[in-house]
Amino acid sequence: MYERSRTVVRCAVGQTEEFKVEVGLHQGSALSPFLFAIVMDQLSEEVRQESPWTIMFADDIVICSESREQVEENLERWRFALERRGMKVSRSKTEYMCVNEREGSGAVRLQGEEVKKVQEFKYLGSTVQSNGECGKEVKKRVQAGWNGWRKVSGVLCDQKISARIKGKVYRTVVRPAMLYGLETVSLRKRQESELEVAELKMLRFSLGVTRLDRIRNEYIRGTAHVGRLGNKVREAKLRWFGHVQRRESEYIGRRMLDMELPGRRQRGRPKRRYMDGINEDMKLVGASVEDAEDRDRWREMIRCGDP
Repeated sequence: MYERSRTVVRCAVGQTEEFKVEVGLHQGSALSPFLFAIVMDQLSEEVRQESPWTIMFADDIVICSESREQVEENLERWRFALERRGMKVSRSKTEYMCVNEREGSGAVRLQGEEVKKVQEFKYLGSTVQSNGECGKEVKKRVQAGWNGWRKVSGVLCDQKISARIKGKVYRTVVRPAMLYGLETVSLRKRQESELEVAELKMLRFSLGVTRLDRIRNEYIRGTAHVGRLGNKVREAKLRWFGHVQRRESEYIGRRMLDMELPGRRQRGRPKRRYMDGINEDMKLVGASVEDAEDRDRWREMIRCGDP
C-alpha cells in the first residue's frame, strides 16, 4: 500500500522538494488517516449511532447511554462488530463514567470482566469530570502553559531579547496551550484568576521582574504587549459560539446549545451553565445572538486585541 509513497514538508520559509517515505510506520503519510477513517467508518457502520450517543475520532470512541444496561449492551455490540473483523477492544484502556449516579447502580461489565470506573476522563486533550466541573481541566491548562514556557525559557529569559519579542513568543507558543479547549467550558472567577496568576508569573520571570519590585500588572502586560488571558478566553468562547450559531439546526453543537433538560434544577445555588457565561460575555461586548449571523461584524465585536 505504501509502495512509492512520497511526501513534502511545509515550514515557515516554504516547502521542501518531494522525497520518499522509506522508514517508520508511515504515520506522516497523507494517505494513512484517510484510509483509516474509511476502514473505521465501514467497521462501525452497523453499531454506530448519531452524535452525541457515539463520538469517534480515529480509534478513540465515546459511547453514551442513559443506563448501565444500555452501556453494557452497546459495549458488547461494539466488541462483537470489531473483533469478528480482526480488531480488539482494549480492556485496559476502556473506562466508564457516571453522571448523576444513583445508589446501587452496579458496575459495568464487558464479557464478565468489570470495566474500570473513573470520575474523569481525557478525550481529545480535554478533561471531562463526572460532576460537570472544570477545575481539573484548568489546572492542566496551567501545567500545559508552564510546560510550553519551559521549552522556550531560553528565549523568554534572555535579557538580550526585547520585551516585545518575548511577548510575541509567549503569545505564539505558551498562550495557545493555556487556551486549548476553554472555549467550551464555563469558567468561574476563581478559575479565571488561576489562569491569569500563572500568566503573570511567566511574564514576570521573562522580564526579570519580581513582586518586590512593586510593578503593576498593567505595566507588565503593556511592556510585553500581552492582553489579559480572561479576555482571550471570552473572545475564544464567543468566536466558537458564533461558529455554532451559523451552522444548520441539525448540527450536534447547535442541538446541544439549544437543548432544554427536563425537570427542575436542584435546590441551593444553581451551577453556572455554559449559556449563562455566554450571555454575560455578549452583554459585556454589547452583542446579541442575531449579530452572530454576520461573521465579519461578529468578529469585530468580540475582538480583544493585545496592547
